Amino acid sequence: MCGRFALTLPNDAMAQLFGAAPANDLPDTPDYNICPTSRVHTVTAGPEGRRLGAMRWGFLPHWYKTPTDGPLLINARAETIAEKPAFRTACRDRRCLIPASGFYEWTKDAEGGRLPWYIKHADDSPIAFAGIYQDWGQGEDRVTTCAIVTCAANRPMQALHARMPVILDPGDWPLWLGEAGHGAATLMRPAPEDALTFWRVDRAVNSNRASGAGLIAPIEG
Repeated sequence: MCGRFALTLPNDAMAQLFGAAPANDLPDTPDYNICPTSRVHTVTAGPEGRRLGAMRWGFLPHWYKTPTDGPLLINARAETIAEKPAFRTACRDRRCLIPASGFYEWTKDAEGGRLPWYIKHADDSPIAFAGIYQDWGQGEDRVTTCAIVTCAANRPMQALHARMPVILDPGDWPLWLGEAGHGAATLMRPAPEDALTFWRVDRAVNSNRASGAGLIAPIEG
């Protein structure tokens, strides 16, 4: 799964990386502790090209009467995304990229305490999560919401969790965004086993109020 992540790239660097026109109200970076319901950076494609914008992380199906009408849908399982009523139309028509520098996962110690780990590309390159999005509400309540697609973890990541976010290589971005025809379903697979590296970080990140670069610093033990 993916329940927390970090993004350190400046907005202008992201716009250049993704070849996308930036919106005027992008969230500030760096942010080392991006939590569900936060506004997150997203890349979408349309007739006028790619756009770097912001969406609420936490997908709201159209039948929710309020944002708390049902479970908070921050992830969408690749195996069932095309069948679930909440996700199936978005999976077909509304796919996006969600940029990140790395993400967090947790294991447990002998006493059941949560031990955080930070995961990133082994070559330090930015991450692009596969995402889907949905407009929800009307008038002043209207908001665009998104979820990160997840799949079964690759072998190294299984040491931390059974699932992981779908991470897309640059060459796959056009297909996921719908710019290169059909076949995006083939991209919903684990990252190669040598693609990621990870290390233990301080328990401070267990709080959604924690901030700062120290959250991703390696610790021993």
